[in-house]
Amino acid sequence: MAQDFIEVQKYLSGVDYPASKEQLLEHAKEKGAPKEVLDDLKKIPEEEYDGPNRVSKAVSKT
Repeated sequence: MAQDFIEVQKYLSGVDYPASKEQLLEHAKEKGAPKEVLDDLKKIPEEEYDGPNRVSKAVSKT
């Protein structure tokens, strides 16, 4: 589980927060994220994320 959000954060470096789920997905795609990372991001709730910790918490709950 911990590995999942560490992997996700690699592809979210440089994203401007706050960011919506859609913005996070787009950023990860632009960074070349693999399908597994994109799938994890698709599972998080539709909301605005104020930073990487919030994204990590959402990913860990999926």
